[in-house]
Amino acid sequence: MEEYVIDIEAENKEIRKRYRALLRACKPTLQKGDKQEIRKAFDLALESHKEMRRKSGEPYIYHPIAVAQIAAEEIGLGTTSIVCALLHDVVEDTSITLEEIEARFGKKVARIIDGLTKISGVFDPNSSIQAENFRKMLLTLADDVRVILIKLADRLHNMRTMEFMARHKQLKIASETSYLYAPLAHRLGLYAIKSELEDLSMKYTDPDTYKFIAKKLNEKKAEREKFIADFISPVKEILLDQDIKADVFGRPKSIHSIWNKMRKKSIPFEEVYDLFAIRVIIDTEYEKEKTECWKVYSIITDLYRPNPDRLRDWVSTPKGNGYESLHTTVMGPRGQWVEVQIRTRRMNEIAEKGFAAHWKYKESSSDNGLDQWIQKVRDVLSNPEQNALDFLDDFKMNLFSDEIFIFTPKGTLIQLPNGATALDFAFEIHSDIGATCIGAKVNHKLVPLSHPLQNGDQVEIITSSKQTPKEDWLSFVVTAKAKSKIKSSLKEEKRRVAEDGKEILERKMKSLKLTYNTDNINKIANFFKYPSSQELFYNVAKGVIDIKNLRDYVASEKSHELAQNQFNSHISGLVEKIDKKNADTILIGDDFQKLDYTLAACCNPIPGDDIFGFLTVNEGIKIHRTSCPNASKLMANYGYRILKAKWASSQIDHSFITGIRIIGIDDVGLVNKLTNVISQEFNVNIRSLSISSNEGIFEGNIMVNIHNIDQLESLINRLKLVAGITSVTRYESEN
Repeated sequence: MEEYVIDIEAENKEIRKRYRALLRACKPTLQKGDKQEIRKAFDLALESHKEMRRKSGEPYIYHPIAVAQIAAEEIGLGTTSIVCALLHDVVEDTSITLEEIEARFGKKVARIIDGLTKISGVFDPNSSIQAENFRKMLLTLADDVRVILIKLADRLHNMRTMEFMARHKQLKIASETSYLYAPLAHRLGLYAIKSELEDLSMKYTDPDTYKFIAKKLNEKKAEREKFIADFISPVKEILLDQDIKADVFGRPKSIHSIWNKMRKKSIPFEEVYDLFAIRVIIDTEYEKEKTECWKVYSIITDLYRPNPDRLRDWVSTPKGNGYESLHTTVMGPRGQWVEVQIRTRRMNEIAEKGFAAHWKYKESSSDNGLDQWIQKVRDVLSNPEQNALDFLDDFKMNLFSDEIFIFTPKGTLIQLPNGATALDFAFEIHSDIGATCIGAKVNHKLVPLSHPLQNGDQVEIITSSKQTPKEDWLSFVVTAKAKSKIKSSLKEEKRRVAEDGKEILERKMKSLKLTYNTDNINKIANFFKYPSSQELFYNVAKGVIDIKNLRDYVASEKSHELAQNQFNSHISGLVEKIDKKNADTILIGDDFQKLDYTLAACCNPIPGDDIFGFLTVNEGIKIHRTSCPNASKLMANYGYRILKAKWASSQIDHSFITGIRIIGIDDVGLVNKLTNVISQEFNVNIRSLSISSNEGIFEGNIMVNIHNIDQLESLINRLKLVAGITSVTRYESEN
């Protein structure tokens, strides 16, 4: 192995250079005495991390300096945040304690660093360490949003420098980023950071697609730049004539958003029309902002014909994260749709720097959507018993959704996520109104609780003191607040019922001469497959378990020895199963052993795919593709149950199921042509075939048995050559 030579002098010079660059980035926010505080934090970080190195071999101190630089330059945070960014890993990775931090830098800095420090200790095995850490971080967010902003800066720098990490770690961190941190950056209005996090996640979870789109974008760069120049030149001329000060430029869309469009619409790269957006940034006073934006809109739509369905006005009603802009799509000079975004300098800073800029302009802006959102996070966190994973799912649901605007009977405006129902609206007004809601009137018409609301609806809630939250409510509410309150009420109700069940069970056990003790209760709960004694008591109270069932339990205890023998034979059966099965197809774990596994039906991996193993609770090891729709959630929540996995060889005798989606122009004999290519030319078995034809468009989903990724790609390329076929793509599963 090649020796890594360390030049201490050169490194010290580089550290000084990076520190000076950080001070330059902080300059706009520095006040008297700030420079000394930053220096004090830098010296402590330098001393604490002096023996540590990153995976790349660089001094560890490069990382905290870079995080502080991102916080200052790209998010626009002030001195307290810079100090915390420099010290964010000190408590976790060195011998320095929170008490020492508090003594040197004060309570506020210590509290933020505590929020940034991972939880250590023993966990409930059914919980998720990542989810608990995320929840802890959000608890601090409710007091100080800087915790999340510094965490985003930390995550962004880690993502930018991840090439030296082990592949399984890259996958875990990238998945967690796309699942949680990118949506969080979006919710806090940090669009530039959100896009970069999504692109970097994709670079590691789906490298082939990432490289393919990046290459295509590069090939078309010169052509795109010419198109942008031709489009904006007449706009600039008119703006100059009308004495409107504005910058006009083209901005490429992110690789991830282009891929999303290709996937959602099932179209090839060539058919994605909005590979870039034109942005107009106006220099004007706050009072004239709205007028100037609409004036520029009028100039652009006089030059180019707008698409009436594609006007988005976030100037009159800003998004919940403070985003303000006017978006329209117009027909460009070469018969191509072009998205145009019109905003002022202030709006642009809020769009780029999100919460930090929103704070800066708070006095002048009437919008307080972000403050409302943080209040909602506080409400959800106020439920102390909620399982961290449930909390994470409820919370994530409200991160990415677009808003709709609903009015109360008196005309007050309430913002809700897209897809919200009348019941969500009731909980949004007040928890008690939600809990006692029996119906609603939408635009004066009576509707059920599950009625989905539309933008601009006026809603009146009808309540009854006899109403209580129901289990089925959870299936149609979408806001985290509603879900959290319903779960909390149901839990309380369940606890009361379980108390009665406990007494009933005690009496029944007495009649069967069974001792009522913890050991027996746990055995009975296990026998009936209930996760806890509370579930057992609840089902006894509800009459699901009666004396007859308990007699079955007594009988089963007597035949325990027999069951033990059966269990032993089951184990030896499993060993035989591993031997019989072609277990050398996939190698699993750090030392790549031959273990028993099943292929996940949600993504149907085939040899050649990038894969990982996931240790399930009841179904052993499941193998998923790294680009599986469920992968990011599994890796983000259960990173510790992820196992390395690789194909033993790409040349494997037996075949694997995978799906192909075909879209084209319907024609006589098209199905025959397709099946001939698959069965005759490629000698591939068709497992199932579903076809629909609508108004001349043919759509077919075909499940086939394939040997490896190379065979699948050759088949897809050959099917694309069949006359009339416009698109052939692999799809995840029969579901």
